[in-house]
Amino acid sequence: MRLPAGLGVLCLALCCLGGARELWSGDHEWKKLIMVHHWPMTVCNEVANNCEHPPDYWTIHGLWPDKSGECNRSWPFNPDEIKGLLPDMRLYWPDVLHSSPNHSVHFWRHEWEKHGTCAAQLDALNSQRKYFGKTLDLYKELALNSTLQKLGIKPSISYYQISDIKHALVGVYGVVPKVQCLPPKSGEKVQTLGQIELCLTRDLQLQDCPEPGEPICEDGPVFYPPPKETNH
Repeated sequence: MRLPAGLGVLCLALCCLGGARELWSGDHEWKKLIMVHHWPMTVCNEVANNCEHPPDYWTIHGLWPDKSGECNRSWPFNPDEIKGLLPDMRLYWPDVLHSSPNHSVHFWRHEWEKHGTCAAQLDALNSQRKYFGKTLDLYKELALNSTLQKLGIKPSISYYQISDIKHALVGVYGVVPKVQCLPPKSGEKVQTLGQIELCLTRDLQLQDCPEPGEPICEDGPVFYPPPKETNH
């Protein structure tokens, strides 16, 4: 699903051991990885999905090369390769739109086949176990959820300023993140915080996320929606 202009890759409607099996063409060469976190409450609200008990913490959307797309169609997703990761996968990388474990498997398959087969150009990510395992490691190391809480940036019915969120994150990570918002719908006053990306070099070191030509979040206030049960 393509979301409104200005959202870039904010895609909120979520639908093999061993090394790479074939060489990648020049069309699939990439320069950086994007560690994508999304806020479950925004995901659920955007697609008008009830989302039974969505997590009340930031979860993984994916680890994406900046230029990719099904780089190796001969390398299908195999859930048996990540059996040892399943407890963390279900906790930190769920399909927040669907509570069924089967739907999460579909989500992970999509992430592997679209993004993982491209990320596998790196030795550190060249198997399904490595790709998903390293993404989980990065999620824990970056600790975005607890970082925001320590900065005093918590879900609230009050609004934040986008510039305050960006500056606070730069102060912690030392690089410029990409903060993505949904524009206000009819009847809404401000944009809604949806996704935060942190970019990495091919050596898996943090780097600035270059801003695209069009705005991801407008300067000004933003709504960071709390879980429904606390939104009085």
